[in-house]
Amino acid sequence: MSVPLLDVNAQNLPLEAELKQVFENVLRSGRFILGEEVEAFEKECAAALGAKHAISISSGTDALIVALMALDIGPGDEVLCPSFTFFATAGSVFRTGATPVFCDVEPEFFGIDLASAKSKLTPKTKAIIPVHLYGQAVDMDAMTSFAKEHGLKVVEDVAQSFGATYRGRACGTIGDIGSYSFFPSKNLGGFGDGGLVTTECSELHEKMLRLRNHGMHPRYHHSMVGGNFRMDALQCALLQVKLRHIGEYSAGRTRNANYYTHRLSPIAGDSFILPAAHEHARHVWNQYTIRVPGRRDELKTHLTAKGIGCEIYYPVPMHRQECFEKLPEHSLSNCPVSDLLAAEVISIPVYAELVDAQLDEVAAALESFLS
Repeated sequence: MSVPLLDVNAQNLPLEAELKQVFENVLRSGRFILGEEVEAFEKECAAALGAKHAISISSGTDALIVALMALDIGPGDEVLCPSFTFFATAGSVFRTGATPVFCDVEPEFFGIDLASAKSKLTPKTKAIIPVHLYGQAVDMDAMTSFAKEHGLKVVEDVAQSFGATYRGRACGTIGDIGSYSFFPSKNLGGFGDGGLVTTECSELHEKMLRLRNHGMHPRYHHSMVGGNFRMDALQCALLQVKLRHIGEYSAGRTRNANYYTHRLSPIAGDSFILPAAHEHARHVWNQYTIRVPGRRDELKTHLTAKGIGCEIYYPVPMHRQECFEKLPEHSLSNCPVSDLLAAEVISIPVYAELVDAQLDEVAAALESFLS
């Protein structure tokens, strides 16, 4: 039996009638940019996350850019971010004119290593971006303490972790700004690109509202230069339908992750390392990522031959990317754990709609590789 890494239709098609009705409503309204659907979705997102303010944005990448712009990050500034992450984290910093400074990560939970971050502080450091990777929260107590000590702004990259929590608070509501993605593969996956920013600060909220729409307020008056970072009304309306199911989606991913952990624990060890989860945080399992020292590529070949979807997130850390090779030396140095993880990690199917037979197939393929 083939098992895809992700099957978006398994989640979307059961909602087909409702999604089509929403599409028809937006079509007939003739209002496709901003408007009631956008405002309603933002309000429901804020309620779901326990955030004071939520603003829909054109993509997860743009959400990071808007957040950095709102914090006045730009040329001459440095921003600490993990090397082991998706490219958008670092690329967004670079696009503001600031310099991304790559820090190493923790080998067990994949969050930014604050000892590495501390070693890379300079007078130019203005902000830090903790990435809640694969669906799990960074240690935000340590993060906020570190940021406060060094006068840094905190932009939480929550692209993979909508609904994840840290000590009862939603990821993205603890730092200065949270940035989310609704790319179709995410836990709350849309029908194209889309994103969100959250903040508890009313001043930042007003600023990001203006930045989203070319810095305009009132109409045709621009006190700042923003961009076209609006999310389509149709995307908001469609996502609003799915948002009401986010609890069951997260529960399904957690159930599947627990199945893998229970079944595979007897064969796990130094050569096959299962993902860990913080006791004080709720992991939402955007990915179930294992580490296979020395044999990861063999395992990928093995799984692919058996029809099991798998992917390497991420094979090249940021400090090894060609486009960043001319950054200052301190931006690129001393990230050995990021290099190690890039050579060891592989993710297997964990999406909520997997059935028992598919879970058995994936687990059996892993067991046969190690037998």
